[in-house]
Parts: sequence; C-alpha cells; structure tokens
Amino acid sequence: MKNITPFPAPVSATSNDVIALHCQHQMHFDPSPIAQLFAERQPHEAEEIVCRMLEDIAARLDMLQRGLAENAFATMHKPAQRIGVVADQIGLSEVAIAAGHVGTCLRQNDGVGIEATVARLERGFDVAVTEVWNFRDL
Repeated sequence: MKNITPFPAPVSATSNDVIALHCQHQMHFDPSPIAQLFAERQPHEAEEIVCRMLEDIAARLDMLQRGLAENAFATMHKPAQRIGVVADQIGLSEVAIAAGHVGTCLRQNDGVGIEATVARLERGFDVAVTEVWNFRDL
C-alpha cells in the first residue's frame, strides 16, 4: 500500500486566519502643559525645558534599546517608568501610555511583548517630537 499525503491547498488572499493591523500614527497629544509652559516663561526658556525633556526621553529610549539587545529586562523598568512620567508632564499621552505598556510587558517577562511595545514607544516618540515642534511653531 502506498502512503500518499495530499498537499494542502494554497491559502487564499482573503483568509480569515491573518488580520493585518494598520498603525494610524495618530498622536494623542495634550497641548495644554506646553502651552502653559510657554505662557509662564520666556520663549527661549520654555524651548530649552522642552528640549531637555525630549532629550531625557530619547536617552531613556536608548537605555531601553540596550536592555532589549542584552536581554537585560531588569534594567528596563526605571527608564520605562521615567519616560511615562516625563511624557505625561509635557502632554505626550500616547508616549506615556506606550511606556506603561512596556512596564506591563516587563512585569510579565514577555520578551515578544517587550520588543513590540518598545517599537511602538519609539514610533510614538518620533511622531510626538514632530507634534511638539509643530505646536511650538504656532
């Protein structure tokens, strides 16, 4: 008796097994903290403060990337938490939420989730920088 194994049929392009998720790159940005900062300070002082805060977030993102590359998840908690705090202070709601999600994945020790949420955090930060400077230019 011959053992014949049929090959499965090709999967159609309209398969319900795979769902493509599209990132809208919408930034949830609350301009009121930055508006208040610019109202209370001289423009150059306010810009300097915003720059320092954005640089702080960027430095912490670098720490997260290094921790991810080295699988040193224990070193990633504080930078993720700090990003959330700083982002909240300047109205970057989406960045603060993503940083919180990174923290959740870290607590769950979910390597794939950590990688995905750190990538989302980076994309959100890239969009946020543009939003902040567009708002400042108004």
